Amino acid sequence: MHYAVPRLHHPASLAKERANSSDMLSQTLFHPSVVAWFQQHFGVPTPPQAEAWPLIKAGQNVLIAAPTGSGKTLAAFLSAIDDLVWQGEAGALGDETQIVYVSPLKALSNDIRRNLEVPVVGIRQKLREQGRPDVEIRSWVRTGDTSATERQRMARQPSHIVVTTPESLYILLGSETGRRMLSTTRTVIVDEIHAIAPNKRGSHLALSLERLAAICTSPPLRIGLSATQKPIEDVARFLVGAPSKHTHRSPPCAIVNSGAILHSKFRRPR
Repeated sequence: MHYAVPRLHHPASLAKERANSSDMLSQTLFHPSVVAWFQQHFGVPTPPQAEAWPLIKAGQNVLIAAPTGSGKTLAAFLSAIDDLVWQGEAGALGDETQIVYVSPLKALSNDIRRNLEVPVVGIRQKLREQGRPDVEIRSWVRTGDTSATERQRMARQPSHIVVTTPESLYILLGSETGRRMLSTTRTVIVDEIHAIAPNKRGSHLALSLERLAAICTSPPLRIGLSATQKPIEDVARFLVGAPSKHTHRSPPCAIVNSGAILHSKFRRPR
């Protein structure tokens, strides 16, 4: 198996990168309204954000290993939300799901949706302040508790962001309406990946991720998040999936290791 790991930054180079990250955000990566919202609330990116954003924007699969509270979830979400904002401003944002966030915990899924609403509402405010077209970005939590009425509504008008669990993702992929909704996915974010990778839920999710990739026009970008993972290379391999039958290599995955806790419970998949 093969995976590509970029050069890991030394502390001195990372400090220099973070010092320049505000200019980097405004000049090369994000929509002006996204930059304005982020700078108002956070100032400058954290180390995992500064390192991950250029990789994600370059279309690379990324595993982000960073401590709790370091902003790794926003590192994954903000880049994807930024893509939606650009599309919306150009009048090209349709009623289609583009981002799938997978959490192993149902309660965490609902927390994430609430946390998503803060940047989305804030960015829309910045769009208005800057005299730009409004962009409506919708999110939906799909778990085992989701009502049939809500599921039918989503089939008629899919949300741009779907927050779900591994089990509910499997169910969505098992229905024709679910597959149709998910076939436009561009980014998949797997949170707390260390809690899933070494067990049966991980095997289950790995299959679902491959099924998802198979129904999409282009394989979705994969972003993994966790504060605890070891061996980190094996977790990266789990994230990107099985080797191609043509190249016999796993898809490349960049690793952003920003002070993560290395936990020994993970075992290499057999």
